[in-house]
Amino acid sequence: MTDEALASLVQRVQESALALAAQAPSRPRAVRVRAGDVSVELEWASEGPAGTIVATEQQDVATTAAPAGPAEADPPGRAYLTASTVGVFYRSPEPGAPPFVDVGDTVVKGQQVGIIEAMKLMIPVEADAAGCVVEVLVDDGAPVEFGDRLFAVALGETAAGGT
Repeated sequence: MTDEALASLVQRVQESALALAAQAPSRPRAVRVRAGDVSVELEWASEGPAGTIVATEQQDVATTAAPAGPAEADPPGRAYLTASTVGVFYRSPEPGAPPFVDVGDTVVKGQQVGIIEAMKLMIPVEADAAGCVVEVLVDDGAPVEFGDRLFAVALGETAAGGT
């Protein structure tokens, strides 16, 4: 693994740990983040009579990470627009509005294709490749993790099917 890939992996694990801690019902007593085999652990203290700590609970929230890069079965000329953070994915700017993009739409690099809500922030999802949307991979309102595939795009194609 290159230094750049390791740094990226550590950053993704850190972002995931912070997002999970922010969504927890109470503040964790400890957070452990490991880079080798990617593991995130949140630990809460259990309280007994008069608020004394009597035991410790651990919740292993992430134990593996998918390897970087496309899967072997990915068709040539296809790119995937992915989640840049952990959160809830929305296809449209507000409830009831049409989606930013749909199957058959042409997207250009930098075009907004969705929103991820993370810790009460609305983070735009922008296309990092140009082409024609051939598949929507995540439902509106679904939780996503960093790197999850949101849309499949046929590179260099337009809605009319040309290049």
